[in-house]
Amino acid sequence: MAAVWQYRGVLGLLVRRDLTVKYQQSVLGYLWSLIEPLTVAAIYWFVFGVLYGERVANGAPYILFLASGLFAWLWVAGVLSEATTALTGQAGLITTVAVPREIFPIGRVIGKFVEYLAALPVLALIAVLSGSGLGPRLLVLPVAVLVQGVLLVGVALLLASLNVMVRDVGRSVRLLSRVLFYALPVIYPLTRVLESSLPTWVTVGYQLNPLVGVMELHHAAWTDAVPPALTLWSAGIGSVLLLLAGWWVFRRLEPVVLKEL
Repeated sequence: MAAVWQYRGVLGLLVRRDLTVKYQQSVLGYLWSLIEPLTVAAIYWFVFGVLYGERVANGAPYILFLASGLFAWLWVAGVLSEATTALTGQAGLITTVAVPREIFPIGRVIGKFVEYLAALPVLALIAVLSGSGLGPRLLVLPVAVLVQGVLLVGVALLLASLNVMVRDVGRSVRLLSRVLFYALPVIYPLTRVLESSLPTWVTVGYQLNPLVGVMELHHAAWTDAVPPALTLWSAGIGSVLLLLAGWWVFRRLEPVVLKEL
């Protein structure tokens, strides 16, 4: 970690390069990072909020609940999508430049975080226009971002190294991303799961998913939702464990990865 901090300038350069390359031939540029989630949010709001009358348990506007979950989810989905190619897509640079290799998958996490930051003014506008307003609950947001960032760094390190060894990882992650979107409380509140007829062991296991706690923290920052204690503990502990596991696997596989690249 000290080595990564020492090369933070290189890390920042990689993030700026990736964002520049991604949007350099686009007329709307960074606005695409807002247009996609807003379009998706509008579709789901019309289907579930208008047609099916979906409501959030604490009375928060459904559009705000939906937008806060979607922007957080797109950070997750972006990392899942790009982490698998963080090493294989930059093999020439990795094998010729003497820098900690961890900065390449970490750079993908930070790049997606920058896109998430660009969405915060839009979320604030939605909160104001929907009548929910802004308040002290936003103090939860830095906690949500920190926990999610720790979790995603661990996931990125894990996927980046494993994908070099087994290229099926990339294909599996695409399927996993689709499943996770509906398996997490992004477009529906957690209360729907807890109040369902599912067995207790299923609902408990559901809450042990660290990403469930992460999504609940994001919802709490914008809608005054109160996440169950179990989801908060699982998010905090699970994120740290994933970071340690990802870093350990990355360091163990690094010599073999360099040979493969």
